[in-house]
Amino acid sequence: MKAYAVTDVGKVRRQNEDAIFTSTDPVGLLPNLFVVADGMGGHNAGDRASRIAIDAITSSVEDTNKLAPEDILGDALRRANAAIISEAAADQSLQGMGTTAVMATVVGSVLYVANIGDSRLYVIKNRPIQITKDHSWVEEMVREGKLRRGDSTYLEKKNIITKALGISGEISPDFFTVDLDVGNLIVLCSDGLTGMMDDDTLFEIVRHEYEPQEIAAALVRTAKNNGGRDNISVVVVDPELSEVDVWC
Repeated sequence: MKAYAVTDVGKVRRQNEDAIFTSTDPVGLLPNLFVVADGMGGHNAGDRASRIAIDAITSSVEDTNKLAPEDILGDALRRANAAIISEAAADQSLQGMGTTAVMATVVGSVLYVANIGDSRLYVIKNRPIQITKDHSWVEEMVREGKLRRGDSTYLEKKNIITKALGISGEISPDFFTVDLDVGNLIVLCSDGLTGMMDDDTLFEIVRHEYEPQEIAAALVRTAKNNGGRDNISVVVVDPELSEVDVWC
């Protein structure tokens, strides 16, 4: 397995409120772990929220004695949510802070994913497949057929998030399980990337690059060339599956 992670402040924001974690080595009982968190809130609150989330998630995964990946990921998100709420309650300047989170682990040839917010995970082979569903007002309206992606209302309200860590004491993240195939690549990213390119552009970059580091660098470079209006975070994972891995 190969993986590479990068986060960039972009060309407009003064501070990077994204945080990332990548490990191809075991973390607790998981064989690997990948996380992207996109913080939100005034002043330095978004930065704090995303960092708290990463720390709480990794600590939870390291401490757990549960075996099912879905349970491990779910508990990690719940601990992160509680940690953000607790710190915000202790410091008035941090009230209202929150963060998205998308996290994944590969066990054998199976990908386990959990997300809350609008940070995304794609599986890519012959085309990019968005595995996660954005928890944003505009994407919910698109799924209901009430809004067209890219129109004026979409662009005006695309930053309205309907779910995030730190907003409520109870969270309801989404969970996904994907059977991977030989040649699949996995991309986790914040909306600072996907807001600056469509899926076709993402695929064109991935198919012309070879190593995770080269892919991640090209994705960030393109997002910045297209405006770089937000912080940009990307994690690219090559599971390096063989036919034996898939069929055993």
